[in-house]
Amino acid sequence: MGDVSEVELVRRWQGLLARHAAVYNALEQELRQHHDLGVPEFEALERLAGCQLGKCRGAELSEAVHLSQSAASRLVARMERDGLVERSLCEDDRRGIFVRLTEHGRRRYLDARPTHRAVLATTLDPQ
Repeated sequence: MGDVSEVELVRRWQGLLARHAAVYNALEQELRQHHDLGVPEFEALERLAGCQLGKCRGAELSEAVHLSQSAASRLVARMERDGLVERSLCEDDRRGIFVRLTEHGRRRYLDARPTHRAVLATTLDPQ
């Protein structure tokens, strides 16, 4: 790998990190201010809203919100405490946990979605 291509790769990587931080921070600010939700909570609600019957396995949710299993478990516990989701055991596999969107969680998601989309539109596609 020549010096020029390595420098270019690092520059592109740093640019990607900076863009991610800008979008994430804008989302966090607007979602917190207007809906009392953080980005991870919103992403979890969105994933659940798109799942069949509004529920999915805990491991699938961890992958969707890009958190470790333990961090996702803490997130789900907070969301459950706030009445946004419910947890239940999988009947076929007692080791598996399902996370289901509550009606309150669905309303909060639907209320926050326009804010999320507006921030994405202004930060990802600035004109």
